Amino acid sequence: MGFVELVLISVGLAMDAFAVSICKGLSMKKKINHKKALVIALYFGIFQGAMPIIGYLLGVAFEDIVLSIDHWIAFILLSIIGIGMIKESLGDEEESLNDKVDFKTMVVLAIATSIDALAIGVTFAFLQVNIGLAGLMICAITFIISYFGVVFGNKFGDKFGSKAELVGGILLILMGLKILLEHLEILL
Repeated sequence: MGFVELVLISVGLAMDAFAVSICKGLSMKKKINHKKALVIALYFGIFQGAMPIIGYLLGVAFEDIVLSIDHWIAFILLSIIGIGMIKESLGDEEESLNDKVDFKTMVVLAIATSIDALAIGVTFAFLQVNIGLAGLMICAITFIISYFGVVFGNKFGDKFGSKAELVGGILLILMGLKILLEHLEILL
């Protein structure tokens, strides 16, 4: 997997955290609290970066069993995650609007937004991805996107959160399709 693909997957994974970050920024009724924005971004970045590593370790443990179907697993997992993100973006669900950044609140949100990254980590094991670089990249991109999501949400409201999640879902599906087609040697 190349650098560009890894960046695109990182951005796609960060879209859930971005949508929640927008809601967190929206819940700061007045001027943005940059300390809270940093805390939110740190939680999302760290969890998004750690989950693929955990998934990778799980994938490596079962590599011999699924090596012949790894491209299908990557395609199916990325598609399921992408379709889920698209469904969420089109749904009427309201994100919880509170500006709390206590440990319990943030851990729950960080886990909820990073479960997809765990599945991606399993996929990375089959694709021989440098998991250290991938984890750092996902962490950094999620941190940056989440921080600006809080700022953006505070300034502009919740108009773009669902659109970001839609784009993220589409990116993940396209990456899964690319992996499948390359393995089947349809794309060179």
